Amino acid sequence: MRNKRRSTPALELNTIKKHHNYQFSLMLQDHITVQNRHKDFIKKISETETVYALKGEKGYATSYSSEIEYEDGEPVQIICFWSDAARAKSCIENEWNQYEVSSVPLNEFIENWCLGMNKDGLIVGTDFDSNLFGYEAEPLELILDIVEEFSEKGKSLELRKFESLEELGIQIREVLKD
Repeated sequence: MRNKRRSTPALELNTIKKHHNYQFSLMLQDHITVQNRHKDFIKKISETETVYALKGEKGYATSYSSEIEYEDGEPVQIICFWSDAARAKSCIENEWNQYEVSSVPLNEFIENWCLGMNKDGLIVGTDFDSNLFGYEAEPLELILDIVEEFSEKGKSLELRKFESLEELGIQIREVLKD
């Protein structure tokens, strides 16, 4: 009599497919969660006009990109910022356990931090969680997100180095066009 059970390789293949589908589903959920957290970051910092960083003796809290690399294959460095002090404080552990929450006015964040990070080839990390999982933003793209949010809300932000937030946005779009 012939054995009518499924063969082992087919069963293993189905298990592998289910596992990969599950992993893909989790990655998609994580991606959506991170994108939503980034959108909330933009809204909140546009309302409060403040961002938060973690500052220690050697500087500010940094991480490395899981998505973007330099030409030599090394991951791009990220400086992390949060939309509220409590979220930043929740990340004070492990290598950041000696850091303290530091507030940064939004105009200073845009003009000094984002423009400087762009010049230095760094990425902005927004609202990372304690597992160092968060949104990785190109600094100029982040400024454009902020400009758009301010425009939608009919708000303005006083800048020191530019006439207006809108003017800065125009200049950035010109640079990105090239």
